[in-house]
Amino acid sequence: MAQKAYAQAGVDIDLGNRMKATLPQLLASTHRSEVLGKVGGFGGLFALNTKKFKQPVLVSSVDGVGTKLKVAFAMNRHDTIGQDLVNHCVNDIAVLGAEPLFFLDYLGTGTLEPHVFTEIIKGFARACAENGCALIGGETAQMPGFYQKGEYDLSGTIVGVVEKSRMLDGKTIKSGDVVLGIASSGLHTNGYSLARKILFEKLGHSPSSKLPELGSKTTLGAELLKVHVSYGMVVQRLLNKFNKTGQPRVIKGIAHITGGGFIDNIPRVLPKKCNVQIYKNSWPLSPLFQILADQGGVPEAELYQVFNMGIGMTVIVPEANEGAVMKLIRTSGHDAWTIGQVTKGSGIVEMI
Repeated sequence: MAQKAYAQAGVDIDLGNRMKATLPQLLASTHRSEVLGKVGGFGGLFALNTKKFKQPVLVSSVDGVGTKLKVAFAMNRHDTIGQDLVNHCVNDIAVLGAEPLFFLDYLGTGTLEPHVFTEIIKGFARACAENGCALIGGETAQMPGFYQKGEYDLSGTIVGVVEKSRMLDGKTIKSGDVVLGIASSGLHTNGYSLARKILFEKLGHSPSSKLPELGSKTTLGAELLKVHVSYGMVVQRLLNKFNKTGQPRVIKGIAHITGGGFIDNIPRVLPKKCNVQIYKNSWPLSPLFQILADQGGVPEAELYQVFNMGIGMTVIVPEANEGAVMKLIRTSGHDAWTIGQVTKGSGIVEMI
């Protein structure tokens, strides 16, 4: 049979349909009882169970994974990128106290490569299942001539829900509260443009390089592709234990340390009359961040505005509850440290 004209132009609809036919099996692990219909419709359907809430508030967020994709292309490894995107989006709504309900993805590429498509979707499905989030739809766009060969772009949208009375807004944060930092796995999904410039251009490494600081069992590329940690489950555990209805809030504010680092993200949850002081030496720097700090030639202040420097999320609590909250975070499988305190001020972060 002659190749169809659209396929000759670079868009293979039949291949796309064959790949989409595998989605029900790939997405089965992400199913929730509220999901209606089937994958492949014009829109995903989700019947929110409003009986569980007095005043449900839907919380949404959209994001991508930035130039971390360049590392995935270089490594020809695509199974972690989907996880990164889901976990990043889960964290962005978790800071408001929301639990994820459903996720939708967008994949744009020049030529649809079946094995790449499958790896990416498996990553989405794995992370959605781990976060209790349904993957209910998405879009795969073939756009020949738009992307460089072998490259693609990803974005995702998440929708979650929180009881209005339990939303975190930071309004009760006051001077004397302490800041707890929960460990990241690495760069997560931010700062890769600068990290790549330092590691590959300035220092002359490649993704396959083995650096003494990282140990002999991993490559630089594998270190850079470490999956973005999801904090969704530990946040829900914290809220369920410490922020009970009718009682004073212990978990006062949470910030996802994403693009903008400490400097730009923590102020998003601070009252205007409060500052936060972060003690830079209060947690251990991983070897990767140590390399970037020691060999990158970047002013220290900028490092903490570009990278998470080993802290993926901060939690602000009263000093009296510091130990109990820290214990729950650590027993949930996360490393954590007390990394700062709240002071009187004007809504800024000071690195000291």
